[in-house]
Amino acid sequence: MNIQAAGDAPSVKPPISFQHVSLHFGGNPVLEDVSLDINSGDFLAVLGPNGSGKTTLLKTALGLITPTKGKAMIFGVPAARFRRRYRIGYVPQKAGVFGDFPATVWEVVTTGRISRSGFLRPFSSQDRQIITDVLQRLGLEHLAARTVRSLSGGQRQRVAIARALVAEPEVLLLDEAAEGLDAPGEDAFYNLLAELNRDRGLTVVLVTHDIGAVSLRVRTVICLNRRVVFSGSPQECLENGKLAALYGMPVFVPSKWAGGREMQKPESERAY
Repeated sequence: MNIQAAGDAPSVKPPISFQHVSLHFGGNPVLEDVSLDINSGDFLAVLGPNGSGKTTLLKTALGLITPTKGKAMIFGVPAARFRRRYRIGYVPQKAGVFGDFPATVWEVVTTGRISRSGFLRPFSSQDRQIITDVLQRLGLEHLAARTVRSLSGGQRQRVAIARALVAEPEVLLLDEAAEGLDAPGEDAFYNLLAELNRDRGLTVVLVTHDIGAVSLRVRTVICLNRRVVFSGSPQECLENGKLAALYGMPVFVPSKWAGGREMQKPESERAY
């Protein structure tokens, strides 16, 4: 596969850095004094209950939201002033909702490549090969000529992921991106992320409620509830009760994700 995560000269600064970031909407705190560096090559998951600020954290990292206090930086540049957007891929929640616009899968996915190749330059054979490779890896190659509106919800979600990947970003931010994928599609998606992270150095930040994906694949877990309440390895997170504290109730973690120890609670107490 020809996707390359590194686009330019290596950056000395962390790809994404939060420096004492606080954010209020209508006087209500959404993020409180968040200081966090996301380092190059990391594979990181952000966990937290609904309303804990996870999506806001990603949008702040992208410069889409300005902090009330503190700074959000992309490659050492204030996020709101960062212009080389192809270096950061983003798949928001429900990104696969494309409406009824009659574009094909190929046409939608290629729009992601334009951010790197430029609007005025025709696609090269290399551009087309990269697009084809991504479609193939996500099981979309045979759907390239189909209109997106004719696809299932899970297939549309894979199109949104492909559109982000064809730009060859150095950092990929994913907000519940596996939602709506069937089991084979989800496995293919996570395997692709793991390969790009391992072999190409892609930095991956994954907002998810999928504890299985966190336990088996990522290297770092951030537990967020307006503040960063935990930062460490998945195993540390599972062993020291941080998930139960984060969600305010016991969390069921199957033994295959918990180092062989079944951390079960009665059905009425389980949170998935």
